[in-house]
Amino acid sequence: MSPAVQTELERKRVRAHRRRQSKNWSLFLLFAGPNILLILAFIYYPLFSNMYYSTLDWRLGSSTATQIGLENYVAFFTSDSGLEVWRVTGIFTAGAVLGSMILGLLIALVLNKKIPGKTAARTAVFSPYVLSGVGVAMVWNFIFDPTRGGLSHILGFFGISSPEWYLNEDWSLFMVIIVYVWKNLGYCAVVFLAGLQSIPKDLIEAATIDRAGPIRRFVSVTLPLLTPTVFFLLVTNILFSMTNAFDILRTMTPTGHGTNTIIFEIYLQSFGAYQRAGYSAAIAVVLFFTLFFITAVQLRFVERKVHYS
Repeated sequence: MSPAVQTELERKRVRAHRRRQSKNWSLFLLFAGPNILLILAFIYYPLFSNMYYSTLDWRLGSSTATQIGLENYVAFFTSDSGLEVWRVTGIFTAGAVLGSMILGLLIALVLNKKIPGKTAARTAVFSPYVLSGVGVAMVWNFIFDPTRGGLSHILGFFGISSPEWYLNEDWSLFMVIIVYVWKNLGYCAVVFLAGLQSIPKDLIEAATIDRAGPIRRFVSVTLPLLTPTVFFLLVTNILFSMTNAFDILRTMTPTGHGTNTIIFEIYLQSFGAYQRAGYSAAIAVVLFFTLFFITAVQLRFVERKVHYS
């Protein structure tokens, strides 16, 4: 074959390759382009805009704003109110995550047994998770009412006076943790149940033949094989407890009396009595990077303890 023919064939191959690339890019833009535009418009643009607002001294509704740099961040990390927000957030997150996961695991262990009516029981356990947080909080407001609530009557039957759930800050925080755990433990129970049912039966039978008791089988066989499920729930529950509890907190404690977690503090500072939109934006940025850091640490270090086989 002559050099001229080889050159012409090479050129044809290059043109065909370019046409395929052009076609692939066209298909990519056709199908992924609208999604990319939506993500840019509704996620990244608000994110970077909020970062800019966090550098302003700006009252909500005001037509003027003053550039103050990082003063909002300094105020949040050095003020007593900022430290209180971190304390409340830490207690609420720890209580909500541990309570939901421990109770969810115990319920999943029970529902994994061959018991009558387990399908109805599974439905009943999971149903609070799909209910409206506002509706759940309103029902529990009646239960926790110190004078007319159902809990006060139960405690009164045993001669115990009802705590001041709404006036005492510690009891208020404990109250919203109880409600959040009750609403979300069904989610943990269902995920744990799926993890338990994926464990090979022959491993449990082998441990039984080796005369391992129920506790030994759980610690040595079941729990290590559940670590992927535990890891997944740990990541999602931490994220959910720090971002998705607003409806319960706002409905049960409208002023944030002892329950001002970081997500609730964002609302109170911007739409509450303070109207500090710039300061609220700074707290929102701190929350974003806090969640990013927690997730990165979990993926980097906690996942090492996970057994996938």
